[in-house]
Amino acid sequence: MNRHLWLLAICQGLFLTNNVTFIAINGLVGFSLAPLGWMATLPVMGYVVGGAFSTGLVAKSQHRFGRKAAFQMGLVVAALSALLCAYAAWSQNFWLLCAATVIAGYYNANANLYRFAAAELASAGYKEKAVSMVMAGGLIGAVAGPNLAAQTRTLTDVPFMGAYLALAGVALLSMAVLAFITFPAAPAKTANNDGRPLREIMRQPVFMVAAACGALGFGVMNLLMAATPLAMQQCSLPFSDVALVLEWHVIGMFAPGFFTGHLIKRFGVLPIMGVGVLLNAACIVVALSGVDLHQFLIALFLLGVGWNFLFTGSTTLSLQTYAPAEKDRAQGALNFFVFATTALSSFASGVLVTTQGWQLLNAGSLIPVAMAGGALVWLKTRPHAALPHAL
Repeated sequence: MNRHLWLLAICQGLFLTNNVTFIAINGLVGFSLAPLGWMATLPVMGYVVGGAFSTGLVAKSQHRFGRKAAFQMGLVVAALSALLCAYAAWSQNFWLLCAATVIAGYYNANANLYRFAAAELASAGYKEKAVSMVMAGGLIGAVAGPNLAAQTRTLTDVPFMGAYLALAGVALLSMAVLAFITFPAAPAKTANNDGRPLREIMRQPVFMVAAACGALGFGVMNLLMAATPLAMQQCSLPFSDVALVLEWHVIGMFAPGFFTGHLIKRFGVLPIMGVGVLLNAACIVVALSGVDLHQFLIALFLLGVGWNFLFTGSTTLSLQTYAPAEKDRAQGALNFFVFATTALSSFASGVLVTTQGWQLLNAGSLIPVAMAGGALVWLKTRPHAALPHAL
């Protein structure tokens, strides 16, 4: 880990502080403002819908302005959108809150490229570990996010308005940290180095499985995480318990980053992704067993670890499918699939948990988990010549 990777890990942690705080409060603020109860998670959905809509624009800005300037632009949007969320909470305007979270999605799409930038800051033999270690920076968000939400929710007379104001400050802090990172220069542009068209990149079996597993893993994680605050509220558990469960969930998401890269290096990427699928299934089994605090806590922790193995693995897998000149379009496509799936799961979480209940929500999650497992089996059983040696 060089100095630039450590600083990027801090930026990742501040990004997750934003995400975890949004998850903790957007559904609750939405529930208090929404015309109908099933609309409660629309502000959560707005964040990922905005991310999906922004992937193309983010890819173009990364290509035109380079990593550093493009990342700083994302942080400017983060600060402004957090202020707009605060105003929406103050003015009790549900639809403005939804619009503000859609705008914030640009930051979501932008900062989701930190993991790819980590690979570019590392030497050839260290890329898996660099991706894993920078993602481990999310531990900052694991602690800061829930506590920020809990400590600032009553900072003003308007519930959670203080949390949104605090997130604007988090974005400014991240801008200061990012200013000290130097990213490698982009390859010199020539008429012949644009690489393959996106459709050709996407037809590769390895790319398809990396995209599918990354999207399905993120979708399941978001489906259950976004519904958890509402489900716990319906079970009459206090917000302090919600913050505790989310804190341990995000610890599960990012603490394995200290060793996931080593495990991938030793056992291969597909077996580690397979363990991630099994952990997701274990999470659902625990969640279906009851609705006490310890069951929410254990289920969400397992969900976090499973997500880490699956998402770190899919990111590592995707690195083998495109050349440097193709990275912006390939990474943009990967992020689009993640955000599109997550947007659907965000909407479904609010509808299902408020109309069908926590149990049915978890039972339905077995379908995408099984699909991710099937994709891994399909890739593993393909002719050996079609697979990179590291699988």
